[in-house]
Amino acid sequence: MTEYVRISLDEGVLRLQLARPEKKNSLNVAMYTALSEALARAETDPSVRVVLFEAEGDAFSAGNDIGDFAAVASGKLAREQMTAWSFLHGLATARKPYVAAVQGLAVGIGVTLLLHCDLVFVAENARLSTPFVNLALVPEAASSVLLPARIGHARAFAMFALGEPIDGRTAANIGLANAALPASEVGPKALAAAKLLASKPMGALQATKQLMRDGQAIAAIMNRESEIFSARLKSPETAEALRAFAERRPPDFSKFSS
Repeated sequence: MTEYVRISLDEGVLRLQLARPEKKNSLNVAMYTALSEALARAETDPSVRVVLFEAEGDAFSAGNDIGDFAAVASGKLAREQMTAWSFLHGLATARKPYVAAVQGLAVGIGVTLLLHCDLVFVAENARLSTPFVNLALVPEAASSVLLPARIGHARAFAMFALGEPIDGRTAANIGLANAALPASEVGPKALAAAKLLASKPMGALQATKQLMRDGQAIAAIMNRESEIFSARLKSPETAEALRAFAERRPPDFSKFSS
């Protein structure tokens, strides 16, 4: 467990609050471990009926901690130690409903996580982006398939390849979120929705979710993405992207052909 993820049970709702506001709730290995353990608990604990993702501070999540990416790229951290993969597997195989409350920045996994949530509420001024290509990486969390299915190929490719953010209103308009609200209303609305779901007949709710999702197919997509993502982490292009990020300069990919 880690102090950067606060976990509580509220009327059948397992509340998972990212609590690393000084780092914009960027996710590190310890946080992924805590989250994956919480998702495993949710599947086996009958007192948990719904899972709610929320965050402390002015950002939902700035994505994966860049330091962990750099550690894998340099060989200081083994791929197997990146517990993000365990968390992603939990998302793929989830049977219970997931709800998310999103404010401020949502980057990378902060967005692709939402594709596994059944209800998503965002702040109108939230900024959502998936700049994987900017880091010379590829999409994860099965988003290479789930995001185009949700918002269309053209919009999804622009989010992946150009890395341009969309605001909360746009996210709701294109179907990435259920509703865009004033920031102060997002948390209460998401919690109320989660509690309403928790009051429903759980057998019917879970069966409905399973009819709408093919968990095995999603997991297979994640595995393909993971293999390419891991290879990309050790590529010269990613090394340049990470150096440029650390040096606060634009990367120069002109010397790389593929």
